[in-house]
Parts: sequence; structure tokens; C-alpha cells
Amino acid sequence: MSRHIPILPTIIVALALAAMIALGFWQLDRRHEKEAALKQYRTNLTLPETAYPSNPTDATYVFRTVTAHCLRIVGWQTKGGRLPNGTPGWRQIATCATGAEGPGLVVDIGISADPEAVPAWNGGDVRGTAVWEPDSESALQRWLGHRAPLRLMIVSDKGEAGLPPSPRPDPAEVPNNHLAYAVQWFLFAGVAVIIYGLALRRRTKGPPPVP
Repeated sequence: MSRHIPILPTIIVALALAAMIALGFWQLDRRHEKEAALKQYRTNLTLPETAYPSNPTDATYVFRTVTAHCLRIVGWQTKGGRLPNGTPGWRQIATCATGAEGPGLVVDIGISADPEAVPAWNGGDVRGTAVWEPDSESALQRWLGHRAPLRLMIVSDKGEAGLPPSPRPDPAEVPNNHLAYAVQWFLFAGVAVIIYGLALRRRTKGPPPVP
């Protein structure tokens, strides 16, 4: 004897499918946005240098050559990198005061072979390529939206305090994986349809006859 299709499970599966498909199309939209951003990044590499923006979160300055003045150092952090000979090194990143209240200025002054090194740099004029500062927030904080906006960081083009400079940031290294993410969401939706279809087929057939 056939059985009716269960209403509540079907509604739940339908909602899940709608969400996965919506996420897939959202990723396709994000792909086009990233392509436009990458085009702007490549253009910014060719523009003349300019002063660091008054708004340190201005995305239109990413990959542009900017200049600024570090009044004094208020903090240091290190991030992994590579020395010019290809061996592992540590990027020395300073947070500077600029003479006014605000989020401050972040500068990658170069790469050291010693992660414990304290660079002999007290600030001054800097020139380099603007990129986003390293993101120290956890994935959970990003998901919950509990994160401060990232600031533009200057990657010094000559290095400071005798350190070799970090490689100039390249837009070609910025990933655009949104098409792959979209395909994944559509595949998840397809697999969910197949699995639920098989479950319904077993349900409608009923239990096997008792010998």
C-alpha cells in the first residue's frame, strides 16, 4: 500500500533547497563583484602615488601607491613571509600614531629572519602599496559580524630599519573562488534532491512483504 508524501519533512527539504540555490546565485553575484574589484586593483597599480586616505577603510585605495607619516610606534606584530632568497621570514608590522585620534596607521616595514627581532625603527615618512591589514578575527567572529573594519596597511616599497622589503602585493594573488563556491552549493542542492527522492521512493513502496 502506497503512503502519502510527508508534509513537514518535504517543507523542510524545500526550504533547505531554496537556501542552497539562493546561496549559489549569491556566490555568482559575488564573483562579478570580485572581478570588478580585481580590475580596479590592477588599475590602481598604475596610478600615481597619493596621500594615505583620511578614511583608512577606503577600498578604492587598495593596491595603490600611498605615502604617510608614522609619528610614533604604538605596537608591533609579526606575520609569516619570505626573505628575498626564498627562505622563511617574518614580516614586521608596526601600528603607528599619526597625531590625531583614530584607528592609527599600519605599516609593513620589511621582513626579518628572526621572529623575536625588535626593529630599530621609530617611525617617519613611509611610501608603499596599500593593502588590507592582516585579519586577526576568528571565523566565528566574522560569521557573527563581531569584527572591526580592516584598515589599509602600507607595504613599504624599500623596507625600513635596514630590513628587506616584503614583496610588492600583486592582485594576481587575490583569489576569486566564488564560481567554485556557487557550483558547490548547486551540487549540494542536487544531492539533497536525490537523497530525499530515494527516501520518498522507499517510503511509498512500503515495507517488504513478510514471507
